[in-house]
Amino acid sequence: MAEKIFWRNSVDSTLTWAKEEADFCLGENLKSALFLADKQTAGKGRLGRVWNSPAGENVYMTLLLLKPPVEPVKASSLTLVMGLSVAQAVRDITGISAGIKWPNDVVAAGKKICGILTEMKIRGEKAEYVSIGVGINMNQREFPEELQDKATSLALELGCEVVREEITAGVVERFEKNYELFLEKQDLQSLREEYERLLLNKDRQVRILEKEKESIGIARGITPAGELLVEDENGAVRQVLSGEVSVRGLYSYV
Repeated sequence: MAEKIFWRNSVDSTLTWAKEEADFCLGENLKSALFLADKQTAGKGRLGRVWNSPAGENVYMTLLLLKPPVEPVKASSLTLVMGLSVAQAVRDITGISAGIKWPNDVVAAGKKICGILTEMKIRGEKAEYVSIGVGINMNQREFPEELQDKATSLALELGCEVVREEITAGVVERFEKNYELFLEKQDLQSLREEYERLLLNKDRQVRILEKEKESIGIARGITPAGELLVEDENGAVRQVLSGEVSVRGLYSYV
């Protein structure tokens, strides 16, 4: 999938770094590039949050897709494609029953092991590039106090260290296959069944946190566009957009 791989010991954020190198990659006529770092000093999370990024323990990477054949309005769905790819790779390689917390978290044992953040630059009516940032908790054994009930790592769940390069390669390989299926129809229709099989929110009560209100419903799956389907107490189902809300379990993180 990645035609060129970039590596640094330390960066502020692989997502920021990838965007800084986008013009170079475009000039090289690359279709894709992978940016990896051993440490991030300002890792990015969703909604402006910080991603804890110690050195030598986890995977911090950004996959840069250059001039992708994806309609800009549909590019946000690639967050879900990557989430599925990470969950599949973790399951394949470690045997851990990783699942997905819509829209951008991969979870093991009820705690977060991976976060994903997708950004895009548009030129005219087409995407100049899409950058998909991924942070996977691999061999981290300690977390800040405020994250201890929400985050875990593959090593903590397995009781032994894992090989970062193996997981990274597995994720990229899975993404390549899933991305091809996505491009066929420019949506998640071909991936929907597998995604919903791993969707931990499905058929569970969720709390939808919007800017001006909070509501409770039951998650019923996703649309082909990647929106979450939520059924309210009256049986009506609405589509929830990932960029507008946070979703939490009623009694837990998931």
